[in-house]
Amino acid sequence: MAIIFNFDPHKFWHLAVAGVALALAVIACGHAVLYKKETRSAIAWVGFICLVPLVGSLLYFVFGINRLRRRAVLLRGSLERYRSGAPQTECLPEKLRDHLPPDSGYLNVLARVVGEVVDRPLLPGNQIEPLINGDEAFPAMLAAIGAARVSISLQTYIFDHDDAGLAFAQALGDAVRRGVEVRVLVDAAGIRYSWPSILHTLRRQGVRHARFLPSLAPWSVTTLNMRTHRKFLVVDGRVGFTGGMNIRAGNCLLKHPPEPVQDIHFRVRGPVVTHLQETFADDWLFATGEALRGDTWFPELQEAGNVLARGITDGPDEDFEKLLWTLLGALSIARHTVRIVTPYFLPDAAIISSLNLAAMRGVKVEILLPSINNLRVVHWASRAMWWQVLEHGCRIWLTEPPFDHSKLMVVDGCWALVGSANWDARSLRLNFEYNLECYDMALASRLEAIIEKKRAGAREVTMEEVDKRGLPVRLRDGVARLLAPYL
Repeated sequence: MAIIFNFDPHKFWHLAVAGVALALAVIACGHAVLYKKETRSAIAWVGFICLVPLVGSLLYFVFGINRLRRRAVLLRGSLERYRSGAPQTECLPEKLRDHLPPDSGYLNVLARVVGEVVDRPLLPGNQIEPLINGDEAFPAMLAAIGAARVSISLQTYIFDHDDAGLAFAQALGDAVRRGVEVRVLVDAAGIRYSWPSILHTLRRQGVRHARFLPSLAPWSVTTLNMRTHRKFLVVDGRVGFTGGMNIRAGNCLLKHPPEPVQDIHFRVRGPVVTHLQETFADDWLFATGEALRGDTWFPELQEAGNVLARGITDGPDEDFEKLLWTLLGALSIARHTVRIVTPYFLPDAAIISSLNLAAMRGVKVEILLPSINNLRVVHWASRAMWWQVLEHGCRIWLTEPPFDHSKLMVVDGCWALVGSANWDARSLRLNFEYNLECYDMALASRLEAIIEKKRAGAREVTMEEVDKRGLPVRLRDGVARLLAPYL
């Protein structure tokens, strides 16, 4: 007698889905256990993968795995990080000691630590000039573009299609028509902050441009959470601009924009401009495959001031956590004062411990944050963490509107860190950032005067105020804090 089996695949589809979900979960959990450096991150991902079958695994494969390093290696092939062949005189410990007050010799230890971390020399003879808001920065940048004779390299996160952006596009197009070599690199996510995109205008102006990590194509989904947050302009390889300022009309406060944003940028002259240009050349090569080399981009530079400076690149590739190590080194070496200005303050456990240890050693730790943030969830998450630093002696001030996007750190009136990075996981782990480490009393004094002016109109936060938040508010802030690694 023949036995006939009636197999209906429609009845077993759920078993197939369950099998696939189980296989993906095992693979994803195994990868998280093996490759996640932080125990808490591994636990969080494993829990999420197990609690949200299939979806958790898929999200881990998209957001949890850093494939960027592999892509960078494949693109650059056997090329090392580019270093200009132009002669550079590294600052020796004796010169640093002579440049700073007699009781600041301990900063030589910090210079050595940062040198080991970033593998770039500390260069003497630089001029670093603060430019407040777009009212000062944009005219200076446009004037430099207008005077360009050989080359212009511009990299930014946001490049809006508004009055400010169109002025830059016109100036860059004029430079192209004068025969200047122009390259513009804009983050693929940042370019979408305005519509229509400024890229159409750049194309009409004949400006060579590229997007950093296009994020809409299906094959690019694995890197959509990693953006270039770097912001610099280098003209003729001799004068640079860097800091935290995007190209958008809201930065020009004197024009009373509908959404004003305070910010600070820096004009840079001297040998350290080469560090800016090297970083742009690496990023342009990564985005386009074109290598920028030679005197057009890297002329020999003369000393232009007294600041000892070094460029610090940070990102989720080979530069992972270089800025974090720099911050920890500066906090551990501080003896008198640490003054911080940042729009987004979501520190991890290591930074919180370092801030508290500095305060407990008697260091005056002051943190200035905006009272009204442009991202409410970030403000809620930040507020849920304030008690962790207030209870050990750090002090927090909230600055009045307009929203302050400035990023500054000054230690002991001698050392300063300026650039694009915020004090949050996105800047310290996900984004590509660029900062300048500076040793100079005059520059530090000028930055402290800017910070003091901000603090003069600010309101200090007390532990009592934090504790008095109602239960619904504390719950809301606490839930927002859970998102801190992704904000």
